[in-house]
Amino acid sequence: MSKLGSAILTLALASTAAAQQGGAGATALTIYNQDFAVARTTVDMNLAAGTNQITTTNVTTQLEPDSVVLRDPAGKIAFKIDEQNYDAGVIDQNSLLQKYEGKTIQFSQGRTQDGKLITVDGKIIRATQPPLIESNGTMQFELPGTPLFPTSTDGLLLKPTLRWQIYSAKPAHVAAELAYITHGMSWQATYNVVAPESKDVSSAEHVDVMGWITIQNNSGTEFPQATIKLMAGDVAKIQNKVPGKMYAIGRAMAAEPAPAVTQQAFDDFHLYDLNRTVSLRSGETKQVQFLESSDVTMSRIYEYDGSNMGPINFYTGYHNDQQNFGANSNTKVNVRAEIKNAVANHLGMPLPAGRIRLYRRDSGGQMEFVGEGTIPHTPTDETVNVPVGSAFDVTGTRKQTDFHVDQRAHTIDETFEITVKNQKTTPVKVAVVEHMNRGQNWDVPAKSTTYIKRDSNTIEIPVTVPPGGEVKVTYSAHYTW
Repeated sequence: MSKLGSAILTLALASTAAAQQGGAGATALTIYNQDFAVARTTVDMNLAAGTNQITTTNVTTQLEPDSVVLRDPAGKIAFKIDEQNYDAGVIDQNSLLQKYEGKTIQFSQGRTQDGKLITVDGKIIRATQPPLIESNGTMQFELPGTPLFPTSTDGLLLKPTLRWQIYSAKPAHVAAELAYITHGMSWQATYNVVAPESKDVSSAEHVDVMGWITIQNNSGTEFPQATIKLMAGDVAKIQNKVPGKMYAIGRAMAAEPAPAVTQQAFDDFHLYDLNRTVSLRSGETKQVQFLESSDVTMSRIYEYDGSNMGPINFYTGYHNDQQNFGANSNTKVNVRAEIKNAVANHLGMPLPAGRIRLYRRDSGGQMEFVGEGTIPHTPTDETVNVPVGSAFDVTGTRKQTDFHVDQRAHTIDETFEITVKNQKTTPVKVAVVEHMNRGQNWDVPAKSTTYIKRDSNTIEIPVTVPPGGEVKVTYSAHYTW
């Protein structure tokens, strides 16, 4: 096994050292949000003295064979694995066609009125898509019916299988722990925020926050009894291209009443435990609610970025003396919501990355969709930003009113006038954002109001726009190089 695979298995095994195993049919899963999981199950081995053949089918079709660890968790019984074989070639129609390539089999074309089977012989010239079949003296690029394979076919494999040759010095019974990495399993977090009817947009409001975990099992294997933990964070993992079928997403299953999802810091990541045994079918999408909180304070932020350029990464000596650089203007005032992820705000659990949606109730109490975005992994006491969109009744304009370049003095001076209008019936606080993108060295020698320096080349001018009114601000920027 590679050092990386060993490290991930060690991490996952340690995280579940206290987990209760449910016997040979139970599997403990630690699912990562990078399309893989660590699976742990029990293999009952009755070992005779000498070499033993041990087999298990309690594995997936996307197992990484060199990640397999088979051991006595108690460390009391010594045995030696001489050889390991993994066969994921589960039989299906395509694999049987390939097995009989070059041979003649029967194909069913239906039944007569009295129920007699109608068949035709066909020789499989080529089994891969599109198949090539010789039948009735002609060749065709499709099957002439449903293939009928002999019941005496050898080597049928109905499930993926691990086989070991294990040497034991003496007879022993071992409830061995089997752990391995498998692809085809993933999870993601989604959040729904429900806000009350909007009345005063300038003040904070109290909202309900619900979080869901969505688990997808595309491993090709069913887990009738599984205890599930979820690892949040960017774990180092080589992304191998693992061949396998794609399985359609099945029905979504809402969470039933169950113990609350708990989390704990683990290494440099966070581990979430569903605290329940679930059935996870192949191709199924299962949802479990892990967060529900009310009376959460949310603030609404209006931001007008008139140039919409964003900051520029400067290099030494950079400057731009073209008059129209950064002089463009847009009218959109962006809206976002901010929620403090703090215990005092009825939250405080480290939140895994995912999609977040905002709903608001209208005057009749019906929820309407307002906006959505994504959030990164958010630790406790950090702020969650929820993009809402652009304000309908709040707009802005921006124009360059003066520009001058002095090449001898190595200076650039320009002036902007920014207007923010508010057609709402309540006042609105707007953060006007300006980017000092012409050069590294700048200052603001003249301004109509105060500003806040966000970073090395961004300023924020806070304004309060009265209902049905407008506010104009001006400033001059001076650049040197």
